[in-house]
Formats: sequence, C-alpha cells, structure tokens
Amino acid sequence: MSVPDETSLAALVPAAHAPHAATVLRSLGRRGVHTIAAYERPTPAFSSRYCGETHIVPPPDTDVEGYKDALLDLAARDDVHAVFPLREVDAYVLARHRSEFEGEVRPLWPSFETLETVYDRLDLLATARDAAVATPETRLLDESGGPELSRVVKARYPLITGEYVESDLLTGVREARTVQYLAPGEQPDREALRSEMGHVPIVQEHVLGEEYAFWALYRDGDPVATCQKHQVRAESYAGGTSVYRETVRIPDLEAAGRALLDRLDWHGFASVQFKRDARTGEFTLLEVNPRVWVSVACPVKAGVDFPYYYWQLANGGSAPSRTDYETGVGTHRIAGELMNLTSVVADTDTTVVDPPPVTTAVRDVLESVYRQPHFDYLAADDPWPFLSDLAGGLERQVDDAVGSLRERLAR
Repeated sequence: MSVPDETSLAALVPAAHAPHAATVLRSLGRRGVHTIAAYERPTPAFSSRYCGETHIVPPPDTDVEGYKDALLDLAARDDVHAVFPLREVDAYVLARHRSEFEGEVRPLWPSFETLETVYDRLDLLATARDAAVATPETRLLDESGGPELSRVVKARYPLITGEYVESDLLTGVREARTVQYLAPGEQPDREALRSEMGHVPIVQEHVLGEEYAFWALYRDGDPVATCQKHQVRAESYAGGTSVYRETVRIPDLEAAGRALLDRLDWHGFASVQFKRDARTGEFTLLEVNPRVWVSVACPVKAGVDFPYYYWQLANGGSAPSRTDYETGVGTHRIAGELMNLTSVVADTDTTVVDPPPVTTAVRDVLESVYRQPHFDYLAADDPWPFLSDLAGGLERQVDDAVGSLRERLAR
C-alpha cells in the first residue's frame, strides 16, 4: 500500500509536560513530518526545533469538552493525518469521541468499551486473571480484610470522569494520583481518602519486587512492535514514573504482556506495568497505560521507533513487525533523577520501603550516567527541551526542599 509523501503531511501531538512529547516530535520531525504541538500551557516540547507549530488549548481537567473540540478542530485540517495519545485524558477523549475523530484521522487507539475495562482497576485485574496473568490481592477500601500485609491505597479509577464520579461540579477529566502506603496493621483514614479521590478507592497488596513493563503497539489485536523495560529508578525511591530504565528481554514478561493485550483485543499503544514478585518470580500486573509512555525514548534508542511506526500505520502503510532490539540500553531523565535523590534525602515517601543510603543513591546515578549517557530530553541537535525541563526540575526541587525545611523547623 502506498503512503503519501510525509513532507506534505502533519501530525497532531498533544505535547504533555513530559519527555515523550519531545521524543515523538523528534521521531517525526527528523523525517520531514510537520508537527503540531497542543497543550494548555507552554511545555519543554514547545521549544524543540522539531516542533512545527504550537497551540494553547483548554485544560481538560476543567473543560474536557473544550479540549476535545480544540483537538478535533486541529485533526480536521486537511494536512493532519495522525493524532498521538500522550496522556490518559488523550486516550479517553479519542475513545469517548471515536466517531468524530475517525472521520478526520485513522483511529489507532482502543475502543471506549476496552478503555473502560482498563480504567476500572477491578475490571482490569479480573480480565488479567482470566488471561492467567498474576494479580495482587485487591479489594475496595470499604471491604473488610486482614491488615497483616503491607498495602497500598490507590484510586480504583486512575482517570476521574463523570462516568465514575457523581458530581455536578465535575466539568473536566483529571488523573487520580493519590497513593498511600500502609505498614502492616496500619489503618487508613477511609473518609478522608474517599473525599480526596471522589470515589471508594482500592486497597492492594504491596508486592515487593522490581518494576518492569511490556511496551507494545498493536493493530486490531495483533502486535506490530514490542519491547521490554526494567525500571531501575523512579521519581521516588518507593516507585512511580521511571527516571532511569533499561531494555531487557524476558520470555515470561513478554508472555504475560501479550496474554493480557490479546485478551483485551488491543489496538494502539500500550505499556503494561508489572512487579516481579520477589517471592515467586512471577510478573504481577500493576496497570495498563493506553498511550505513548513517558520513557518511549528508551525503546527508540534501542532500535524500536514506536512513534514512527504509529505514523506509518496512521497513513495506511504497513509498519515493520519489530520484536528485535538491543537489550541493556538505558535512558535517563535528569530532572527525574534529582527528584529521586530528593526523596531519598527527605525520607518522607513511605513507611513500607526503606530508602537507600544517600551515598549509595548518588553513586548509582553517577555510575549509570557514565555507563549509559543517553537521555529522554537531551539531544545534541535539539538541546532546548532538556534545558527547559532541567530548569523546571531545579525550581521544583528548591521549592520542595524549602517546604520540607519549613516543616522540620515548625516541629
């Protein structure tokens, strides 16, 4: 099947305030694709030399209909041939309004029905069990259960929308980021957590082990490209979004990731997150991110250019089936490494996981940067997104440090 000339076409990239926006812009821009970045405020990706034009759009957390309309207006342009979901809200908007968007671009994202399963963690875990994928012990916070295990309280619905929360004041869509770690025997403030999250959250067994991910791009239930990640460090020493990761190839990880995505009859991007249980060695499901993942620069560096394959599919081409890649390739987010070190120094993240010694944490960062001098934002031919992100990260760390110091002095 022939593909139109890339230099005459454009891609719409909702330029999230994270490095995957810059990675997508670079992947496409270096091939002559005109890129259109849209976000509710300027982001580091706006400063990329591969960002063709920028648009400020309504914030989806307060005006999701305005956000949808703005994306749809841009997608309706004759030159736009692809829309990339970079945030959970992008996946939600594209799936929720699939009939409107598919009239303008080729839809390469899950159906709304599939997305509803992914965005209800209880339904997702039930689907995983049906696919013979290991899951952590999980229940609603209001249900009785033994307090003998270390546990994690998190939102049942990682994306808070009108479908899940009854509220006359809810006019947007927001991510539920609250996570509370509970030591064995510790009881949570149920009412406070319900009020903060807007619904009854879940309490889940805290699985000890390292984090991994199965990255994939699927088309109509079949994998087009896959890769695997070992998360070495996150924004916090206790976990979270990765700031340093390396590519791996583990048959059991691939089997678990494919089993779940096959059961979901997946379509589009997916990052399937797992913990490798330190007791059993099993890959235990955490969540599925139905979008471009933040650390997509890592597989691109390893030889799997997910953004470009998506672009090829969006234009009616046949992207090569890629399951081969270089293992042991690592990429860093420098501002995120600073966040990790701050969490080690402050020691305020969790009572469940002990922080490493500060000297060990600093040494590990320096050694990995020496061995793997590859970065999510930093690129020799496109330095401005990195500099912008670094400046913002330093500002946040100063604010956090000052706040922590004030708390200590007030005690």
